[in-house]
Amino acid sequence: MVMKKVMVSVAAGMLAVAAVWGSAGVEEASAASDFKDIPAGHWAKASIDAAVNNGYLKGYSDGTFRPNAPVTRAEFAAILSRVSSNEAAQGKGSFADLAGNWSEEEVNKAIGMGFISPSDYPNGFKPSTSLTRREMAKWMASGLAAAQEDFQTAISDTQDTLVPVAEHYKGGLNKADYPYVSVALGTGLMTGYEDGTFGPAKTTTRAEVAAILERYERVQKKKATDFRDLNEMREVGLTGTNLTSLTPYEYGKNAETGEVSSFSRIKDQTFKLRNNLGIEAVHRMIIVDAGTDKKPVNLYGKMFIDEKFDFPTNSDRYAVFMEASVVPNGNGLTNMAFNNATGNHFLSAYSFTSGTLRNYGITNLPNEEFVSSGFFKNGVEKRFWMYTTIGKKYDPSVVGEGMSVNGKAVSMYIPKPN
Repeated sequence: MVMKKVMVSVAAGMLAVAAVWGSAGVEEASAASDFKDIPAGHWAKASIDAAVNNGYLKGYSDGTFRPNAPVTRAEFAAILSRVSSNEAAQGKGSFADLAGNWSEEEVNKAIGMGFISPSDYPNGFKPSTSLTRREMAKWMASGLAAAQEDFQTAISDTQDTLVPVAEHYKGGLNKADYPYVSVALGTGLMTGYEDGTFGPAKTTTRAEVAAILERYERVQKKKATDFRDLNEMREVGLTGTNLTSLTPYEYGKNAETGEVSSFSRIKDQTFKLRNNLGIEAVHRMIIVDAGTDKKPVNLYGKMFIDEKFDFPTNSDRYAVFMEASVVPNGNGLTNMAFNNATGNHFLSAYSFTSGTLRNYGITNLPNEEFVSSGFFKNGVEKRFWMYTTIGKKYDPSVVGEGMSVNGKAVSMYIPKPN
């Protein structure tokens, strides 16, 4: 019985090696077109072809690729060690439970390349464990950061960003995951699902890995600043807005002091509403670029706008979504009263609705029962999003846009074209 168990374990290990790299004496398909379970119309066929041709993935001896089979930690570590152009430093650590395992050398190489931190696995690497999407994002982002200082800075910049996935508000995404998921999304290495989720705890299939490897090969040759979506998430993490990374707007200067204004000057600062209605703080200002078809071009737009968005979108104005929190003083703060509580279209903006809100768990200033919706309650803090717009083009008749909180002004303008 013991001998039988040993033989089964050895056979399983050989199959795992054959599936990733191939091994002597195993007859393997050499292209996706040869796999019985990869039809011509399979969504990942081209990526699987490329991964197989480059030797990153192999088929099984029965002529299948098994695109929906999960990928283990050991397999993905081995793949990354082959795909990456990182140099492998020595002495970065190892795992005791890998001694004699088929993947020991590749995992140690991946550690040396900066993909894996042994401290993340204090109870052992457990190489046969299925890889989660959370792990995949962290490994790839860490590998990019090990090779390029600016990717390392991007990880730092996005520690407090708004991650455009459903789990940010609904739960399921740890704050420690923000930077790695941001880099994965912002570079296009990984994408979310149709329902807005990222699925941090979901496992990853061989087909998905094939597609991601193709992207990783391209991304590792670029700089972090080459990716606009990542630049937006970095700016939001640092200042609370994606204004300057998405639009041509620049911040104005104080004529007397020369100080450049920024949204970060007023971010999270509480101020009083008119008529002693309560106090407010603004937390984020997210700009969305959407054409007349209500299809946003930037990643943040998917959180707020779809075909059910109840305002028209056009090529002349950006949609602006303000995240604020309000604590009413008494019961006199209705939705209508709030719209007039600051005299500024950023600080007390408009109610809106969209088909995206439920998917992403976004609380919006409602437009139902506009006068008295019961949305605001005496002494209860309410955090929500509201909507306004700003122009997209330079207009000589418009000085600029701005807002002021407790004497701290934020001015924004589009420079005159040369």
